[in-house]
Amino acid sequence: MLSIIIPIIIICIEHKNINFSELIYIALTKVSLLFDNSKQAKNFLIKLVTKYPESYLGHKMLAEIYEKEGGMRKAIEEYVQVIDINKQDYNVYYHISYLLNELGKKDEASQMLENLLFKKPEMLEATELLGDIYCDQERYKEAANLYNNALKYNPTSYELYYNMGMVYTMLNDFQNAKICYEKAASINTLNYNSYYNLAQIGVIYNDLEEAEKYFMESTKSEELEAKAYYNLAKIYIIRGDKQNAIKFLNVAIEIDPYFYKKAVSEPLFISIKTYMNFPDQEEEKTKRKSSLSKKEKRAQKHLEETTKLVGKLSHNEQKLNKKEKQIKQQREREE
Repeated sequence: MLSIIIPIIIICIEHKNINFSELIYIALTKVSLLFDNSKQAKNFLIKLVTKYPESYLGHKMLAEIYEKEGGMRKAIEEYVQVIDINKQDYNVYYHISYLLNELGKKDEASQMLENLLFKKPEMLEATELLGDIYCDQERYKEAANLYNNALKYNPTSYELYYNMGMVYTMLNDFQNAKICYEKAASINTLNYNSYYNLAQIGVIYNDLEEAEKYFMESTKSEELEAKAYYNLAKIYIIRGDKQNAIKFLNVAIEIDPYFYKKAVSEPLFISIKTYMNFPDQEEEKTKRKSSLSKKEKRAQKHLEETTKLVGKLSHNEQKLNKKEKQIKQQREREE
């Protein structure tokens, strides 16, 4: 019965233009991958694409294995073969763009992504990758336009609003950055980086009450809590609340001893230096790893530098006003 049934099944499969040999190779490949034998899986796939160069699944699976192993150039070659067979597989275009970017070929990657988004403007992954490339190349206005256009298709994406916030930050458009960070935080309440950046913008606009609120939210993040407590200490010392300033400063130092050295060189803390807890020597050597992307670090650094600049300008303005007041009083006495 089997000798009759099996040939009939094979004939039916081939009658429907399904390559039975290809199915066998694909099945053997999947079994090899199931047992974590990628070498054997590659051998099956290489035999398949050699025998059947138009095998869409063969080239695609081979490309995925190369990509997983880090063989980016070989993966690109196989993905190109996939596109030649099926030009409608837009995910493959994205994979090629991603690999080109990883190889440092940003111009080629961005060109391919621009073409891809022209055909598939709703593809969020492609938008995010192209936005990252634009930011790496400091093409912030183009990145802003890209994200704004993507919002038409992904209006509830917190990633888009968060990325737009960082782009507007780098453009010094803090008002629009604030709007975007607020929107990102409302969509994803666990996006504490948005709260931290909003707090910094609050400091820039001298809205210390709002800055305090957002720094408090930031303390819920393990990665941001030390920085947030340090900045809260600054706010309280500006207000003249030394007790809370000392408390939050020592919390920051306890979490991350790096802030002890930072606080020592901070003019704002001159009056409370003697109340700072000296960190343990072993703890002081510990350096915390950051999970922030380059883009996030760049935006936070830009905000921190801007707050310092605003603080210096404000201090100089106060000195100038004081000097002008003294000159005016002297003139009044002379008269």
